[in-house]
Amino acid sequence: MKHVDYPLKSDQIETADVIALPGSRCANIDPDPLIRLVADAAADVDWFKAEDVICQMLEEVAAQLDLLQQHLSRRDFAAMCRPSRHIEMVATRLGLIEVAAAADHVGQCAAQMGGPALDATMARLERGFDVAVGEVWNFRGM
Repeated sequence: MKHVDYPLKSDQIETADVIALPGSRCANIDPDPLIRLVADAAADVDWFKAEDVICQMLEEVAAQLDLLQQHLSRRDFAAMCRPSRHIEMVATRLGLIEVAAAADHVGQCAAQMGGPALDATMARLERGFDVAVGEVWNFRGM
């Protein structure tokens, strides 16, 4: 554990413990929703239909993430709740467990009016989504 000095006021220095959390290189994904999408497409003999649906859903999440970033940059915390709920819903439908949980946590932090927890949770959501996109396309290759 590292000790970091940071000034609270110009005449006062306090020490805080900083813990480096290991980043996850593997997304927490429930494969069942993706399997259902592919099975539905197989019933139609059209894999591209499932691929299009998955792409649209991932694009929705990306658009909502962009909207969240815009609201965060304006510190419009109340406006962050709706996109975070939308991300949670779409991520759940795709089986992106970590993304759905992070989106829920972003909404909770936004409801508490931000702070460092919101910034950290947004970063976790973005990293989780980046990893999940790769995992979804890896799943496609199986």
